[in-house]
Amino acid sequence: MIIYNVTVNVDNDIAEDWVQWMKTKHIPDVMNTGKFEDFKFCKILTAQQDETGQTFAIQYFCKDLDTLNDYQQNDAPALQQEHTERYGNKAAAFRTLLEEV
Repeated sequence: MIIYNVTVNVDNDIAEDWVQWMKTKHIPDVMNTGKFEDFKFCKILTAQQDETGQTFAIQYFCKDLDTLNDYQQNDAPALQQEHTERYGNKAAAFRTLLEEV
């Protein structure tokens, strides 16, 4: 199982709107690609020194790397662009791949 982890630090002034949009729009759009079997949406409770805002992790569970690569090539660019257009630099994301062992 491959876990596509997206960690996002969100400015406090948009956090409530961002969480609602993620739950009702973005995550459903990602899941509707058919590339992922499940997901978890979590708020990170520990903060790094000098960190501002709120940080969240969305973990999408994928059966294999080929499926994930298909998602990254064919689906992710448009979905990430929509996120950037809506929130700009108020929501900074980085992505990590994990493999269940």
